[in-house]
Amino acid sequence: MGRYERPPELAEALEFLSGGSFAILAGGTDFYPARATRPVSEDVLDLTGIAALKGIRETPDHWRIGALTTWSELIAAPLPALFDGYKLAAREVGGRQIQNTGTLAGNLCNASPAADGTPNLVALDALVELASPRGTRLMPVGDFVTGNRKTARGADEIVTALLVPKRKGDARSTFVKLGARKYLVISIAMVAAVIEAERNIVTRAALAVGSCSLIARRLPELERALIGAAIDRLDGIVSPEHLGALAPISDVRATAEYRQDAAVELVRRALRSFAPC
Repeated sequence: MGRYERPPELAEALEFLSGGSFAILAGGTDFYPARATRPVSEDVLDLTGIAALKGIRETPDHWRIGALTTWSELIAAPLPALFDGYKLAAREVGGRQIQNTGTLAGNLCNASPAADGTPNLVALDALVELASPRGTRLMPVGDFVTGNRKTARGADEIVTALLVPKRKGDARSTFVKLGARKYLVISIAMVAAVIEAERNIVTRAALAVGSCSLIARRLPELERALIGAAIDRLDGIVSPEHLGALAPISDVRATAEYRQDAAVELVRRALRSFAPC
C-alpha cells in the first residue's frame, strides 16, 4: 500500500491533495470491492476523520447534507416528505452493513449509471458543494456526473456536501426500482419523482430515470405535460415518447428494449403513487 493519510480537518485534507495525487476514501463500500483482486497501491486520503463533513442540517434556503452522511443516517433523519424518495432509495442500497457505512457523496462520486441515489438528487435539483485550495464552488448534480463513471470533480477538490433546495409549496417524492429481485441487486431501471401540488393540482414536477443512460436523465417534456393535471390522473399522461431521450444498453441484466419499456411502466407507477388513498 502507498501513503495513507486520515486528517481531522478539511483544510489539512485539501493541503494533501494540493501536494499529490490521492485516491479519496469515504465509506469504502465501492473503493474496496473495486480493488478486490489486487493490493491497494495508490496513496489514500481517508476523509472519515473530518467531523465537519458529517450530518444533515437545515439552512434558510437548503437542506445541507454532509458528504460523509451515511444511508442509515438519511433514513433516520427527521426530514420532510420531499425526501421520501431518497429515503426509499437508501433502504435498497445493499444490506444494513452497507447502509451503515456507505456515504451519500461517495455513491454520487462513484458515478455509476446504476447508482440508486443519483436520480433522486437530480429530481431534487440538488447541488454539489466542492472545496479546493482555491475556495468553494457549487454545481448541479446533473452536471457533476458526466458519464463513463466520470465526474466534474477536479483533482484537488473534495465534495463537502449535497444541498437540496427548499420548496415553496407542498412537495412529495418517491422512488421506484426494478431489479432481478427486491434487495441486494443492481437496478435494471429506476425512477425518482418529485411532485408539488396545490389542491391536488400539479404545480411543479421533476422526474429522473436511472440505469437507462450513461447518466440519470430528467424528462422535461413529461414534466411540462404534468403541470396543471389532477394528481390522481398523472399516470395516464405518460407516453413512450416522453422517454425518447433515454439511451439504454443491453447487458447481463436486461436488453435495451426491455429497459426502455420498463422505464415507461416505472414512471407510471411512480406517478400513480401520488394519488390520494
